[in-house]
Amino acid sequence: MDKTTCKHVYLFAEHREGVLLPVAVELLGKARELANALNEQVHAILAGKNVEALAGECIARGADAVIIAEAPELEFYSTEPHAQALFQIVTERKPAILLFGATTTGRDLAPRLSARLNTGLTADCTALDIADDGELLMTRPAFGGNLMATILCKEHRPRMSTLRPGVARPARRDNTREGRVERVNIRFDRSKFKTRILQTIKEERQRVDITAARVLVSGGRGMADGFTALEKLAAELGGEVSSSRAVVDAGIMPRERQVGQTGKTVRPDLYIAAGISGAIQHLAGMEESGYIIAINKDKSAPVFQVADLGIVADAARVVPLLTAKIKELRNNKNK
Repeated sequence: MDKTTCKHVYLFAEHREGVLLPVAVELLGKARELANALNEQVHAILAGKNVEALAGECIARGADAVIIAEAPELEFYSTEPHAQALFQIVTERKPAILLFGATTTGRDLAPRLSARLNTGLTADCTALDIADDGELLMTRPAFGGNLMATILCKEHRPRMSTLRPGVARPARRDNTREGRVERVNIRFDRSKFKTRILQTIKEERQRVDITAARVLVSGGRGMADGFTALEKLAAELGGEVSSSRAVVDAGIMPRERQVGQTGKTVRPDLYIAAGISGAIQHLAGMEESGYIIAINKDKSAPVFQVADLGIVADAARVVPLLTAKIKELRNNKNK
């Protein structure tokens, strides 16, 4: 696309069962920030069936316009129908920036669309910003998370990025905002549909996703033999257990519980880092937490640089004591 004719910040507003996903609300906040820096507008794309009710939520969260593509083919996510719908919208409207959440859907859809648009895609970003010259600065982990790379796409449009859930602040709702709603009719080439959805089966999950938890008790190599103690502490605090990459690599915790550049970015109200040294990869995934308590026997551990409260001690000994004290205080309060 001719970059001189491309304008505005577009985003794919992902939704499920009639509700915007948290990452969509985060994208609206980030898109609003980028658009304000460029003095342009935010356009949200809603694709699905019976999705018009979500348009007002998008506008209240920062969109100036909502583009609605409704069709039976878009009721459930399927790669080819959604790729065709987004390709038609983007080629007709020529956005300067196009954002997706780095979810299962976004990671499938965005690269297929970028290939059809012959433009670049910076995937799994942890930060997006606008340079003084108006270029989009897209930052993501590189070389296994050992450094952060800031990538520019100067020659092609739209500049595309998937943004990792949890790294942007959710857009605040403002019910006084006004915006326009535009409907588009998608011309599908059904001969290219190679799959169809026969049934959806929901997985029963016993745990809360760590990106949604308000309290996280996270263990590192220093707690490799003490995750039962971490579970008890988390239970007392009404929180969830997470971990560093070292613990996941050791097979102690599943990948979905990993915090960091190669795991998940979290922003709980309280984050307890027990036995975690605080490598830059881990800090990037949790440093925006509301209140951080670090427990480590190495007083020089980098985690203390971001902690609000630091305890220099063996985490394996401190965690059970902390759990017992919290339980005692709760019991005394209930008497």
